[in-house]
Amino acid sequence: MLELRPDCERCGIDLPPEAVAMICSYECTFCADCGTGDCPNCGGNLERRPVRSAARLAKHPAGTKRRFVAKG
Repeated sequence: MLELRPDCERCGIDLPPEAVAMICSYECTFCADCGTGDCPNCGGNLERRPVRSAARLAKHPAGTKRRFVAKG
């Protein structure tokens, strides 16, 4: 099951399940602004994250573990 991560790994912005987000094959997740080109974590290509319907979200909720780590 694809994990719908709750935040952009680069800037930390919230990414609710319905938000436009970019993911790679390892599920590295970025907002549309940060997710351009190749994945900065693994070098894979980024694709638009699919949207899960409300009924499916009830059965398989989005992830809650945040991945953003502030630099500096």
